[in-house]
Amino acid sequence: MTGKPFAPSCERNRDAILPVLLRHFAGARHVLEVGSGTGQHAVHFAAAMPWLQWQCTDRADALPGIAQWLDEAGLPNTPPARELAAAVAPVPGLYPPLPAPKDGPAGHDAVFSANTLHIMGWPEVQACFAGLGALMTADATVVVYGPFNREGRFTSPSNEAFDAWLKARDPRSGIRDVEAVDALARSVGLVLLEDVGMPAHNRCLAWRRQR
Repeated sequence: MTGKPFAPSCERNRDAILPVLLRHFAGARHVLEVGSGTGQHAVHFAAAMPWLQWQCTDRADALPGIAQWLDEAGLPNTPPARELAAAVAPVPGLYPPLPAPKDGPAGHDAVFSANTLHIMGWPEVQACFAGLGALMTADATVVVYGPFNREGRFTSPSNEAFDAWLKARDPRSGIRDVEAVDALARSVGLVLLEDVGMPAHNRCLAWRRQR
């Protein structure tokens, strides 16, 4: 790899997302990022929240690019990225199994994911939430950022056009309904705390696990 991967969208949305994370991750210590992409979000948020251990994860082919961002930043609270992906067979969930956070509880007390649910197929979205249960503490907080529909309807013409582009590239992908995603969250004990409007017709959804 000759140059770091770069996603312009990360640069555009990070400052809007950060205040939401500061509110909901203030008491957290071990964050699991599902689908870290380039690693840009990780270095920005980990630098702004030095009390957190920020664990990047993604599919194996993304890990070298994430490592470039983490290595250049040299932050003490970003351990090496780990492989993690949604699987629908033989058992829905996340693979491979992740160990508990170093010097931490049995699971992660915070989870973050940005711009992932509309890229996965719906079975993978279901598997992702099913697998989160085993990786979170009993009182974990989950924040997800991205575009969402409401009651099967697009919230803007730009989101409708983006959904068409996604489906032309991969028919399994597409913008998800808030209600359907919240149902998956509730299935693993998560209660919706906040639904925050973001620039460019995106949203941040924040849940807290209550079991």
